[in-house]
Amino acid sequence: MMNHLSYPDPVTVYVPRDSTALALGADDVAAAIVREAESRGVRVKLVRNGSRGMFWLEPLVEVALEAGRIGYGPVAAEDVPGLFDAGLLEGGTHRLRQGPVDDMAYLKNQQRLTFARVGITDPLSLDDYLAYEGYVGLRQALSMTPAAVVQQVLDSGLRGRGGAAFPTGIKWQTVAGATAAQKYVVCNADEGDSGTFSDRMVMEDDPFMLIEGMTIAGIAVGATQGYVYVRSEYPHAIATLQQAIAIATEKGYLGRNVLGSGHSFQLEVRKGAGAYICGEETAMLESLEGKRGVVRAKPPLPALQGLFGKPTVINNLISLASVPIILARGAAFYKNYGVGRSSGTLPFQLAGNIRQGGLVEKAFGLTLRQLLDDFGGGSDSGRPIRAVQMGGPLGAYIAPHQFDTPLDYEAFAAIGAMIGHGGLVAFDDTVDMARQARYAMAFCAVESCGKCTPCRIGSTRGVEVIDKIIANNDRPQQIRLLRSLCDTMVNGSLCAMGGMTPFPVLSALTHFPEDFGTPGEQAA
Repeated sequence: MMNHLSYPDPVTVYVPRDSTALALGADDVAAAIVREAESRGVRVKLVRNGSRGMFWLEPLVEVALEAGRIGYGPVAAEDVPGLFDAGLLEGGTHRLRQGPVDDMAYLKNQQRLTFARVGITDPLSLDDYLAYEGYVGLRQALSMTPAAVVQQVLDSGLRGRGGAAFPTGIKWQTVAGATAAQKYVVCNADEGDSGTFSDRMVMEDDPFMLIEGMTIAGIAVGATQGYVYVRSEYPHAIATLQQAIAIATEKGYLGRNVLGSGHSFQLEVRKGAGAYICGEETAMLESLEGKRGVVRAKPPLPALQGLFGKPTVINNLISLASVPIILARGAAFYKNYGVGRSSGTLPFQLAGNIRQGGLVEKAFGLTLRQLLDDFGGGSDSGRPIRAVQMGGPLGAYIAPHQFDTPLDYEAFAAIGAMIGHGGLVAFDDTVDMARQARYAMAFCAVESCGKCTPCRIGSTRGVEVIDKIIANNDRPQQIRLLRSLCDTMVNGSLCAMGGMTPFPVLSALTHFPEDFGTPGEQAA
């Protein structure tokens, strides 16, 4: 056993504070490390960092050595004494030792731009943030004209990371050109899609990056007030973000005179009430105004008449979090990543029946199969992956013959699918795709705001029709009826809630007809 003389300086040990790690016992592990160090008379500096995004290894404990950070995981509190016996603080050999974290293939093969600091820094240390290129983008923006900042975002090719993939710079340009005494910047962090967690990770693990991106947006368009709309199911994200806003305000990075520039930008967090429809931008605005979350008709566009009727920039969290590096390194640097009109990187999120669930940031252009096999390691059950849903509960189901499609907005649109927020949910060959199709309709029936008939009534009728198909009640006629109903919902719904619900239903019918009966019955 080592004594305290062996460690003249405290050894820095990292234990994540990310909510995934917390759910797996990270607080208990952190407390056990402190207790064990004290009982052995050794000095430890415990840092609660963000997660590296390798969730199958959480809690991942890292020890900072001269050669780099050595990882151990997944660590339980009861493993801590044995880890100390094995020389944890010297990077000693143990069954949980993963080796140098930066050399792990899962991380080494990524292209982390937006997530470059995540898992490395203390999320609430402004000094850490500044040491890793933090606020370089804001300082650059303050040295430019607002129009030049907007042009950088336009030139970068950044598109909305929330699903619609609309060019971010065009939204900014529209708001910048509007004349109004008050303008707003709203971050849509109502991350409700299945299999998604990148927004949460930014808020919990690198909140200053979002604050910086929103501040740049405010300066670029002439907005002085920003709001982050966060889903109520994210208490850790809300708490961390509020603390970071307070720190940024105290240090002059937010407030009435940002870094002495004369620009004013204030930021507040607003908590949603659990409605999926509030992920739609106009329903979110209604909620922010204290009303029931119901979709607004367009026009007017929110860019011109948004929050409280004023010009409003509304962007997804990852869109805004991508802005600091674009300003720090230039539009050309960012646009050099990706393919075609899909510029930059996207944090893909692997969930469902997948062996190595977690976050993978890569440039657009890799294939879905590469994500599933090279990063995900195949299914957790060991059985073949039969279907993958991307784009949340309203995204199409993708069949194995489509797995080699490049992850590119246009390439996915060409096969009737969408990348959306980058969340991926995998299913093995035991899945019943008829029941998955039913789930899509049932989800819409529960979450519809009720404003338009195709969504409100169509989804309820959809559940009834699929139940008849599953029960083999006049199956050929019911399949024809289901397709007709889907056509009505796609073309008649007011927003994407009803308009996209048919996507998983139709893709399941098309690619997995055997789950709805025989192919012959489907074609009848």
